[in-house]
Amino acid sequence: MRKLILTLLLIPMVVLSQENESFLLNMSEISVKYGHTAQFIEGVKSWKKCYKENDGKEPWNMWRRVQGKGSVFTLTSAMANWAEMDEDSDPAAKACRMTVVNSIRPHVKGIHYNIARSMPDYSMDKLPEGTTVVWVYSVKVNNSTDFKDVVKQVNTALKNAEGSSRGLWYGVVGGGPDVPDYFVSTPFKNFADLDNDQDGVWKIYEDANGKKKTDALRAKFRASVSSDWSYMYELMPELSF
Repeated sequence: MRKLILTLLLIPMVVLSQENESFLLNMSEISVKYGHTAQFIEGVKSWKKCYKENDGKEPWNMWRRVQGKGSVFTLTSAMANWAEMDEDSDPAAKACRMTVVNSIRPHVKGIHYNIARSMPDYSMDKLPEGTTVVWVYSVKVNNSTDFKDVVKQVNTALKNAEGSSRGLWYGVVGGGPDVPDYFVSTPFKNFADLDNDQDGVWKIYEDANGKKKTDALRAKFRASVSSDWSYMYELMPELSF
């Protein structure tokens, strides 16, 4: 799947389960031209069909962003380590390259590619089966040490109260000025799952540690974050492999 990302990038222009070992997450955010969403979807379906027919092995997930400007999709895949970047052994991707050129690329406005490393110590053990929606909260920080300490303390309270963190944390590796430093992906079975009432993480921390400590930790959090934003994403099974 990294070959598809690279093919898209080189032409001019997940959800993934998590074990205790850290892994690298490839993320390719694809902005589709106005009015071309249906054609883009059909193009990805054609790529998937070609890849499958050529015995492709590398899995990927395709997510569609719910809010925000334009029609945006995010393609995700995993690598166990950086050494996989040196590999060039996906004949199925090579065989289907022209499907990308002819059926996908004409409908793409732009691509933004990033890599993130998972943070198992801060995360739930794995993505629950049946997840179709994720809420992704992203932050840029001005004090990484303080930020990670806050996340650690809040997640400790969550694990003590519920047995697990509520999401999967990642640290972004490099990137431009608009790329987050960290993000957390919170899974939901479907959109209806968002209607379920649930205590917020600060309420859980306050129940365990009291208001004074909570106010101090929230102030530390606010001071460590320079900007934040969030989007929901819906899994597109028909475009995933």
